Amino acid sequence: MLNFTVGPVMSSDKVRTIGAEQVPYFRTTEFSETMLENENYMLKFVKAPSNARAVFMTCSSTGSMEAVVMNCFTKEDKVLVINGGSFGHRFVELCEIHEIPYVSLNLEHGRKLTKDKLYEYDNKGFTGLLVNVDETSTAVLYNTEMIGEFCKKNDMFFVCDCVSSFLADPFHMAECDADVMITGTQKVLACPPGISIIVLAPRALERVEASKAKTMYFDLKDALKNQERGQTPFTPAVGILLQINARFKEIDRSGGADAEVARVAAQAEDFRKKIKGLPFEMVSESPANGVTSLHPTTASAYDIFLKLKDEYGIWVCPNGGDMKDTVFRVGHIGALTHEDNTTLVNALKDMQRRGLL
Repeated sequence: MLNFTVGPVMSSDKVRTIGAEQVPYFRTTEFSETMLENENYMLKFVKAPSNARAVFMTCSSTGSMEAVVMNCFTKEDKVLVINGGSFGHRFVELCEIHEIPYVSLNLEHGRKLTKDKLYEYDNKGFTGLLVNVDETSTAVLYNTEMIGEFCKKNDMFFVCDCVSSFLADPFHMAECDADVMITGTQKVLACPPGISIIVLAPRALERVEASKAKTMYFDLKDALKNQERGQTPFTPAVGILLQINARFKEIDRSGGADAEVARVAAQAEDFRKKIKGLPFEMVSESPANGVTSLHPTTASAYDIFLKLKDEYGIWVCPNGGDMKDTVFRVGHIGALTHEDNTTLVNALKDMQRRGLL
């Protein structure tokens, strides 16, 4: 199968080879050194501020979203949630579950967040802001510099879910004054799912230290304390952490974070050029590099997903809910090439010739 989804994605030969090895015991000096190296790579690639820290959580990225909500906010906060799709709505649900007061800034599917819209919430007493930087359900990329300026003006604690945008779109944690950044292994890191990474700036570390969150597994104080010695509180996904280390080194050898962003951007540009003339409309008015969200004008989006999977051996991303039949997504992350784009586009053109598109 050729995989154009946005996670899990196709991995390099080196990463897959490590996945086939026996999983080693992890309470060792050698594993600790690997974990400390992983943290240093993460802080480097996200361009974190001085004295920031990173922790590696054995859970999906939603687990880390929940950990951040639990450890960084209380009932005394008032949080603004950028809600432009299913992943923005997930932050809304987490605030409701943990009884964090919030207001949902709702955006129509595919619409970018404008400065005028954001500043309708200026000087309204908000203490925090939660945003999915790439709203993956619609492929909308939000402007973190603009949001960061707004948060700084209003003294708001700024949380960036960069799960799909890390290493796919430009992001400078220190320059946009983000307090927290979240990502996962199954996106541009192109490793199996199972590890999510949280980067915490100094102000976030202070919040975590003061937290009284009632949790064992998602206690970020405990995770930070263990990471000081390159360990985790509980048994982690050891094999994936070793794969992450290999992938970090691949990225570093290839020019680092900026080079990886440029590679993903070129993959997206190539695909978008090749689909011109096909009966699709771009959904996002501010498209992210990592994924293209398409509205087919002559067929069901879900039927396209099924035909590609069952008849051509190609995976793309379907959508759920009210976008199931109207939007499908094509990812540009993982071990993909321009030639792979051509294979997918040729399949779509063949479907068109067969009257299926």
